[in-house]
Amino acid sequence: MSGAWWAVVAGVGFGIFQTLNRRAVSGMDVYVATFAQLLISALVLAGASMATEDVSLLLTAPPIALVNFALAGFIHFFVGWTFLNASQKRIGAARTSPLIGTTPLFAAVIAALALREVPGLLAVAGIGLVVGGVYLVSSASNSSGAGNLQIVDTGWRGSVLGLSAAFCWALSPIFIRAGLEALPSPLLGVTVGIVASAAAYGFVIAWQRKRWAGNPIAGEAWLFKSIAAILVGLSTWVRWIALDLAPVAVVLAVTMVSVPTVMLLTPFISSKQPEIVTARLWLGAALIVGGALVLIWYG
Repeated sequence: MSGAWWAVVAGVGFGIFQTLNRRAVSGMDVYVATFAQLLISALVLAGASMATEDVSLLLTAPPIALVNFALAGFIHFFVGWTFLNASQKRIGAARTSPLIGTTPLFAAVIAALALREVPGLLAVAGIGLVVGGVYLVSSASNSSGAGNLQIVDTGWRGSVLGLSAAFCWALSPIFIRAGLEALPSPLLGVTVGIVASAAAYGFVIAWQRKRWAGNPIAGEAWLFKSIAAILVGLSTWVRWIALDLAPVAVVLAVTMVSVPTVMLLTPFISSKQPEIVTARLWLGAALIVGGALVLIWYG
């Protein structure tokens, strides 16, 4: 299967994850939610590695490969997922998902700076569509259950968490590619990255124990978080496979199928205060996906 198709699978998985994750983080502390996500995903990927890979390769791999995998994991999981969980808790999955759609925009800038890949006119057009979609989403308003129009905290201040997650996910492929050049195993690479991040986050949780200790977490929140963590762990593995087979810009653009996936699923998997997916949000999502398609064509 081609890298682009692997990216489609990853994007759908990320979309389902984001929708389920919204139900989980609404009843959990952000730090606890992120650590649980990392720990469960690490266990799943470690099990998959032991079952399907020669884990002894990690002992003979160049140290720089392990360092790159750990850095990619720290940026993507430790930092990026924290921003994602915080964004979903603050503005909801339906609005966070299109903000994540700015990942190709950040990737184009990072590639231009780090790899001297200056985008052409077609790429600039795609980036413009993505930025336009983000503007629509971040300026959207939401109707409350009482029928009063309330402006949701999705202005640029409210959007910074989702945009920060997108930036982290655009930066991490630089280290992923460097690591895979020395150790060409996406599964072992993503496992190293997520295990390192889970261990680091364990220290954060222990340090912040006064913040979350004594706060009960509903069983439903644990259920949704567990399913979401398994999905995102597997989807991230698939994303690394895609990054090993196709250009970074193409992979990051194609995975934006997560946006319509979230929009479609949100009305069916909603909390007690469901997010209202307005026409403005749909238009913003359409612009982001359209920009992603242009970037795919450019790639």
